Amino acid sequence: MPDRTTRAGDQRCSRFFLTCLLGSLLLVAPASAQEMDLGSYLTSVRDRAGLPALAAAVVKDGIIVAAAAVGTRILGKDLPVTIDDRFHIGSNTKSMTATLAGMMVDEGKLRWDSRVGDILGANAKGMSQSLADATLEQLLSHSSGIPGDDDTILELYFSADAFEYNLTDLRRHLLDQWKENEIAVPEGSPFQYSNLGYVIAGMMIETAADIPWEQLMHERIFMPLEMNTAGLGAQATYGLIDAPVGHRIEADGSVTPMLWGPAADVPQVIAPAGNAHMSIIDYAKWAGWNARSGARQPALVSPQTFTYIHTAKVQTPARDNPPPGTPSTGSYGLGWGVVTFEWADGPLLTHNGSNSMNLAKIVLDPARDLAVVVTTNFPGAKADAAAGEVIQHLYSAYIR
Repeated sequence: MPDRTTRAGDQRCSRFFLTCLLGSLLLVAPASAQEMDLGSYLTSVRDRAGLPALAAAVVKDGIIVAAAAVGTRILGKDLPVTIDDRFHIGSNTKSMTATLAGMMVDEGKLRWDSRVGDILGANAKGMSQSLADATLEQLLSHSSGIPGDDDTILELYFSADAFEYNLTDLRRHLLDQWKENEIAVPEGSPFQYSNLGYVIAGMMIETAADIPWEQLMHERIFMPLEMNTAGLGAQATYGLIDAPVGHRIEADGSVTPMLWGPAADVPQVIAPAGNAHMSIIDYAKWAGWNARSGARQPALVSPQTFTYIHTAKVQTPARDNPPPGTPSTGSYGLGWGVVTFEWADGPLLTHNGSNSMNLAKIVLDPARDLAVVVTTNFPGAKADAAAGEVIQHLYSAYIR
């Protein structure tokens, strides 16, 4: 069990955690000079940014047309990554949680306007009226009034009760401890990036399904899309360096590889807010499935629900130097940002994810059936800038 000092450090890190199928199978283009060029390009970006590993993939018209992973699993070590290595995608898991919610809506087990109190009230008697009135759509669009990760909420994430309960019960216990708080939508934009909101949405989903969120992720997302490397939690197998592990930047600027155990990822209780990992190829499968406006198999949700998830629900306020995971401006749907970048000619679906030790980016252009994903096992501004450079470069190269 981590000591209090370690937990406090992890809490500080958590402040930065905000962030094609053709028929039934994603097609992967054969090896080509283009793919070899991608590896060389990623190596140059990785070297300039000082990253341990960097991976990227491009999906066009349901085919992975380029994919590469370069670098090492641990900074400074000779442990080369492979194309099948698992990377952590952090808050980019949120779009998967929103898709699970869409499945429950399609099955009549939830509605987008289902209220927290109606679904979870029996397990949280004494809930504030404002929290009870928050809807599933508001939770998934960060517009419910539930705040971001403040000190009180962080303390609940790192509760010692984690050693006493199954995760479904632990989430109920977390809600029980926070339920009396009144929530309020701020003036101007109602958008407040809230991991706790996604935890509560995950509770609504697993309550409606009568199946834990973690099990739903495997059975309803990973397995149908044949994302065979996908899993939850820290990406390396306990006791093995079989994946590019995350790295923590200490206060003095030194870097600590985070191998396994509780400190290697966010607390498991907040999994619906973002703790998935997978290879860059499997992440490309998810991106490609989403890039076709609901017309690609398997049909996990109805076309109407697919469109609803991707459609902007709230305008995000302009932010200067936002941490990874929070859009600087634009709109937000359900687990997806809707942003117009200066290098694109129209709004794109996008999201960033980081558990403070890794970073991932995704961009979709449904009008062109094009998607780009980038992952690295390093956090912070340099990683964010490098991944952003790769996203822009590959998107610009493949829209031609």
